[in-house]
Amino acid sequence: MKSINYNAPVKCSKSILINATTEKVWSVLTDINSWADWQNDISKSVMKTELSPGATFSWRSEGANIKSTLHTVVPYIHFGWTGRTFGMFAIHNWTLAKKNQQTEVTVDESMEGFLAGLFKKSFNKNLEKGMIKWLELLRKQCEHN
Repeated sequence: MKSINYNAPVKCSKSILINATTEKVWSVLTDINSWADWQNDISKSVMKTELSPGATFSWRSEGANIKSTLHTVVPYIHFGWTGRTFGMFAIHNWTLAKKNQQTEVTVDESMEGFLAGLFKKSFNKNLEKGMIKWLELLRKQCEHN
């Protein structure tokens, strides 16, 4: 798996326990075309190819159009991509781990580029807030559907 850039000006890691199997969490998380159905910060997400390293997808999150490329697809364990928007470059990784009858989901992201350096404090705060929200919405989607 491609590691996030731990020297980037903007970075965050968060985890959550979800009362669902890793297979269920994986199916929700990797169904990119359905993200907008449950992740309300995302207004569209389109992937026209198979889920595999090198595949690209586009999405719109909080008003930003993002072009992403999958770098890691290890079923039920690792899922990650890189993305570009507004001259910024991000590395985003998900890790799933079975914990008894639950799944621990960890998300890591780094962002770099001119704006990330310029607005480091607010971007770090917003990234953390966004990660927590995404994890909570993922848990809700996996546990209640």
